[in-house]
Amino acid sequence: MAGGSKVSTGAKKQGQKYQNVTAYKHNRSSKKTLKIMALPVTGLCQRCHDIIQWRKRYRKYKSLTVPRKCVHCEQKKVKDAYHILCQDCSTKLRVCAKCRESHDIVKSDEKTDAELLKENQDIDNVLSKMSERERRAFRRKLERGEVTTLPEIPSSDDDFDDSFSDDAPES
Repeated sequence: MAGGSKVSTGAKKQGQKYQNVTAYKHNRSSKKTLKIMALPVTGLCQRCHDIIQWRKRYRKYKSLTVPRKCVHCEQKKVKDAYHILCQDCSTKLRVCAKCRESHDIVKSDEKTDAELLKENQDIDNVLSKMSERERRAFRRKLERGEVTTLPEIPSSDDDFDDSFSDDAPES
């Protein structure tokens, strides 16, 4: 054997020599990271969805600069990175846009325009009932992602004390 080539002996591979002690942390305030994290993941099976989410989490995701050619309709309509089918072909064929297998397609976390509008109106309604200090604190928490639900604002009826009502029996 010239050149020292290795021959497979059929032995099992060992685990990695050095285990990772700390998890990867990327710069959360980076504009590129924020843009990538905001991109919706749609039209994929669970396995492909998890792969894309992993790429986003560990900063391995590379977005497309120009649309790709769809392998089914041959038009430049693929706008999402790592997809090989456009959304039209993917929904028509009922397959994953990345692996082209007919698994259950994961529902996207993307909200429709009507849902976003209603959510913004609810937030504006709640904010109008708050003081300026509470409003600013709530907006800061929204930006940081600490708040997922709207706070309960007591209505004017809750402030009414029943102990002095006219219907109370006299003693």
